[in-house]
Amino acid sequence: MKVAAGRVEAFIRAPDATVRGILVYGPDSGLVRERAETLARTVVPDLSDPFLVAEIIPSQLREIPTLIADEAAAIALTGGRRVVRLRDATEAVATPVEQFLEDSPGDALVILQAGDLNPRSGLRKIFEAAPNAAAVPCYADDERALDRVIHETLAKENIRVSPDAMAYLSANLGADRGLSRSELEKLALYVGSGSEVSVADAAASVGNSSALSLDDVVMAAAGGNPTAADKALTRSYQEGANPVTVLRAMARHLLRLQLVRSKIDTGATPDVAMKALRPPVFFKAAGPFRNQLRSWNGRRLGQALNLTLEAEQQCKQTGMPAESLCGRTVLQIARLGMMGQRR
Repeated sequence: MKVAAGRVEAFIRAPDATVRGILVYGPDSGLVRERAETLARTVVPDLSDPFLVAEIIPSQLREIPTLIADEAAAIALTGGRRVVRLRDATEAVATPVEQFLEDSPGDALVILQAGDLNPRSGLRKIFEAAPNAAAVPCYADDERALDRVIHETLAKENIRVSPDAMAYLSANLGADRGLSRSELEKLALYVGSGSEVSVADAAASVGNSSALSLDDVVMAAAGGNPTAADKALTRSYQEGANPVTVLRAMARHLLRLQLVRSKIDTGATPDVAMKALRPPVFFKAAGPFRNQLRSWNGRRLGQALNLTLEAEQQCKQTGMPAESLCGRTVLQIARLGMMGQRR
């Protein structure tokens, strides 16, 4: 079965008793790892227990195609239900996995971790179609999920977050769940237990390199520079950003421009309108941001926002290459920015 996005969190904490195999996949490798471990701990609390956890690598299945079934049927010397884990799963393991699901011996839970799989993936189709299997997607955190991760991680140290700091963290984290948690744990050490995180604390501590390269993509595109936007996009991919994260960063920036533009159109000065933004525009970006306000009007900002939303939907639903969809959209937005400069 395919686990719907709204049901994922409940499912990974208490998977259906009839499920014997679970595929955890998606572009957010940190979230894939986190969810796979959460699922495994519903069966075996200590994942370092060699009697209850079996680790398989894909190359082993080439030599022993029945290895998944063999491990699933094995009885632990210490008693108890077992977990069989297969990381870095690809289409090459589809046949032995399908054979296991058709005749599932033993009672072990088999968990596969995979990267981004499009809707045409044979491996994904097997888990979505089998009555005793489930496919769990892992996409970059949306705003609500990221806010939950921020609060959840910092609350462990009784740390509060100011509204401006929350806005800053939401804008600069989220590309990878594992990296986001790591940055938040570093922030917790920086401010200390029982403190409140200010926007200055967040800016001083959180240094997500992929976020910095995303800023380059966003500023180049909104600034009407297609060449610089394309180079920055290539660099952001190399640093681990995924297309959906890029599109969301682009949409956030365009929305901020739209909010300020609407205030200016109703009589506010650019400086007053910009100061109302939360989080405030970073001082080094204030000049370029002000220049972009002169290049964009409300109509073209609406067009650009629609482009980002449509591209994100296509990345998730059509099976087309997400990198290409994102790249095309970034260039379209850069060209819209160029049009404003010609006025």
